[in-house]
Amino acid sequence: MSTASLEKSRPTRTHWLITLYAGGGEFCDGYILSIIGVALPLLTADYHLNSFDAGVVGSASLVGMFAGGLIFGYVTDLVGRQKVYLFDIAAFIVLSAAQFFVTDPWQLTVLRFLMGIAIGADFAIAGTIASEFAPRNSRGPLLVIMVTMWSVGAAVAYVVGWAMMSSGHDDWRWMLASSAIPAVLILLLRFGTPESPRWLLSKGRTDEAEAVLKQMLGPDATLAELEADTASRTRYGDIFRGAYLRRTVFISVFWACQLLPIYAITTYEPTILASFGLADGNDSYLGSVVVQIFFVLGSLSGILVVNKGRRTLLLWSFGLSAIPLLALAAFAHPAPAVVVVLFAAFGVACFSSQCLQAIYPSELFPTGVRATANGFATGISRIGAALGTWGAPVVLAHSTRLAMLLGAVICVIGWAASYVLAPETSGLTLADASAVDRDGDPRGRSRLRRGTAADPTTPRPTVKETS
Repeated sequence: MSTASLEKSRPTRTHWLITLYAGGGEFCDGYILSIIGVALPLLTADYHLNSFDAGVVGSASLVGMFAGGLIFGYVTDLVGRQKVYLFDIAAFIVLSAAQFFVTDPWQLTVLRFLMGIAIGADFAIAGTIASEFAPRNSRGPLLVIMVTMWSVGAAVAYVVGWAMMSSGHDDWRWMLASSAIPAVLILLLRFGTPESPRWLLSKGRTDEAEAVLKQMLGPDATLAELEADTASRTRYGDIFRGAYLRRTVFISVFWACQLLPIYAITTYEPTILASFGLADGNDSYLGSVVVQIFFVLGSLSGILVVNKGRRTLLLWSFGLSAIPLLALAAFAHPAPAVVVVLFAAFGVACFSSQCLQAIYPSELFPTGVRATANGFATGISRIGAALGTWGAPVVLAHSTRLAMLLGAVICVIGWAASYVLAPETSGLTLADASAVDRDGDPRGRSRLRRGTAADPTTPRPTVKETS
């Protein structure tokens, strides 16, 4: 009698709902982190902030993400995906609403920091839970959809911010508090999401894991294929041992190099476009909306190539991202249309590989430390993002062209690091991608090179634990 396999199944309604609900958190993340870009100029004028203070407010959530990722990724591996999955969205609601009532910039800085902690937790859990439910051949495309929701949230934030600008004194309060609305909707949708069967199995809760799998795939579902992936322990230090240290360094570096220019540009996009002479006032926000649409299209474009090669996608993305930034640095007075085209080209190139921020950490680490690795990379990468967000107004005050040149340099550094460190994991089960061979490569990749890849439903030896 044939058995139903999680790795070999076709995406079901449950797969899509889990992906979309995880993507709902990404939507809120993108909205929260981008709406500040619309509100910040108004807030700066209202409180007469200098560039340093504005940078502190703008980067507070990113510093919070550093703490949230480092802590709650590990907590997620200890207590389960489902609990953190609901907690962080509930925190979004409370903290978003509280922003409306601040009376001093330091209060807003504290709230944005706490929101960052919740966002860091969500980044650690969203990709983890979506990848652990996703079938092998659909994992890449499903996670592309999930990560694209971040770009959609960012684009919607600019649309909402532009629509809410009425030159009123409290416009920025309404903008920042508006993120509570999508958070309420996502929290309601996330109720009822099942716990990951991989995590349940890793904690010895076999009956519960089997019940979840049978509910998804039918009475013939088997746990055999999950056993190798769930044999690892939950110990924070394991992501720094042996071949996993190289993987931890890789995901942290490439993620930071992607985010530094992205967050700097996204947070201060209206200001950057205005400095290029695109427009002043509300029209510069409309220009930001147009550019954000291309960011969404760029993120979706990853679905076309993600299964053809994760490493290839990452290298091409970094290489092509540097070109429009170099052009913006080289042109003294580019025409407004040229500015929009170059930023759109950057968005398509850079965002095409955003899905790898969720895919690589989920594929390169076993279940016991998957969320831990996701959280650690989230936290470390936000150092780069925070530096970009905090430093952008300082550099922009000196020279917009210099800011574009620095962004291009970061892209080149990301390309070089990826060329040296990035493995290829496309086409592998989570068990084979997360296990390592004697050369430190994904175990399944070695099998594919030898032409001896095993069927994903065949039980495998457990991952050897490092001491």
